[in-house]
Amino acid sequence: MHLKDELMPRYASLIYNGFWFSPEREMLQAAIDKSQEHVTGRVTMKLYKGNATVIGRESEHSLYDQDLVTFEEGTGDYDQRDAAGFIRLNALRLRTLGQRARRLKA
Repeated sequence: MHLKDELMPRYASLIYNGFWFSPEREMLQAAIDKSQEHVTGRVTMKLYKGNATVIGRESEHSLYDQDLVTFEEGTGDYDQRDAAGFIRLNALRLRTLGQRARRLKA
C-alpha cells in the first residue's frame, strides 16, 4: 500500500503532463500490471445516496487466512515471540533518545 501511494502521484503526473507513451509511464504500468496479476474475485457493494460501501469480497487467490490473522495461541503460524525482536528494533531509537536525555541531565 505504501508503494502504491508513492507511485500513484508519479503515474498521474506523467499522464497529466502528456507522457502517456513515455518509457517511464510504461515502466510504471508494467509494475502495476505485475502487482495486479493475481487480483481476481468478486466484490459486493451497497450503493446508497452517493455512497459506495463494500459489504463483501471473495477471491480464489486471496491471501487472507483466518488462522493467520488471529493472535490466539495454537491457531496458525504466528508465534507471539516473533514480535519481540520487531518491537525491540523499533524501540531502539526511543531507548537511545532516553539514554541521551539521562546523560545530558547528569
